[in-house]
Amino acid sequence: MEDNNLKNDVTEKGNGAKVRNQEEKKPAQEQQPNQKQRRFYRPGGQQRRHFHSQPGKNPQKDKFNFAGKSVSVVIPLFNEEESLVELSVSLKKILDGMRSTWEVIFVDDGSTDRSYQKIQEIHRVNSRFKCIKFKRNYGKSAALQEGFKIATGDYVITMDADLQDDPDEIPNLITKLNEGYDLVSGWKKVRKDPFIKKHTSKLFNLVTSMMVGLRLHDYNCGLKAYVKDVVKNIKVYGEMHRYIPALAHLAGYKVTEIPVTHHERKYGKTKYGVSRFINGIFDLITVKFTSQYMKRPLHLFGFLGLLSFFAGFGILLYLTINKFVENIPISGRPLFFVGILFAIVGVQFFSIGLIGEMITKSSADLDIVIIDKTLG
Repeated sequence: MEDNNLKNDVTEKGNGAKVRNQEEKKPAQEQQPNQKQRRFYRPGGQQRRHFHSQPGKNPQKDKFNFAGKSVSVVIPLFNEEESLVELSVSLKKILDGMRSTWEVIFVDDGSTDRSYQKIQEIHRVNSRFKCIKFKRNYGKSAALQEGFKIATGDYVITMDADLQDDPDEIPNLITKLNEGYDLVSGWKKVRKDPFIKKHTSKLFNLVTSMMVGLRLHDYNCGLKAYVKDVVKNIKVYGEMHRYIPALAHLAGYKVTEIPVTHHERKYGKTKYGVSRFINGIFDLITVKFTSQYMKRPLHLFGFLGLLSFFAGFGILLYLTINKFVENIPISGRPLFFVGILFAIVGVQFFSIGLIGEMITKSSADLDIVIIDKTLG
């Protein structure tokens, strides 16, 4: 029954869209939209909705005027058919109210339910709702990367499709971008998630902040805003989507966060599992290594090698001094084998670093350099 109501809602909007297209061909004074049309559309582009106000009358609302700018909303999804119509209605209301050109790009990551059929219905009503559909489930990172490729907006918003992220936060995120930031991440200050997910996320965010050098409370919030330059230069693969702020920070972009509203999941069930936390740790190591040591592996392995070698050398030197000063035999002592182990491991680490340097130099491509500004 609920699914039928959602279909009726989409159909109702479809009828309104057809009427609006006919009325836009008439002079503005002849347009008299009915109540259903007023609910979803602005006939002739004159009716103000949501954030609109008379210029100068309400400065708090006027700050959400992004006229002349374009916004792309990228939404990866997997089996979220129940939430899509409700989400699209909310997005249209907010994005129309910002007085900017906009598009919404759904990325169906191999859903096995009727998610794609729902998006088709939404697209028939409003062609600004677009979709990429994968043949199978490739993961959120792949979905975001493909969405970023076709996004055309000056601002790019990412959010989840489960209705836990609030579309009302989009203007606030873009306003923060306009203060000079390149990426603004949402912070679910009051989370509506299960107990385990809340506390593992806290640990994950703390470890990530320490390793990356960027203090954020919520790296994994799906609600983020980017300037176009960021999404066109940052490459997301594997499960790196949770580290996009870290990748941007390490690339030299200016990153911050703001608190956002978080809702309880209304439909379906969470895709979160303990394995995602473990995989996240491995991905963090990958981010750290590839961003700082990809072109200079000896700086990492050489440091570890020297550290291990000198630890082993120190142990062996201590045992040697004891042998000659106190006549304590070296052979047979466990500490002797530990010293030898540290020394050998140190040499191996150093050798790995040298081999890595040779591979890097023999197949080196030019570094990816992001140019901020040019003059002349």
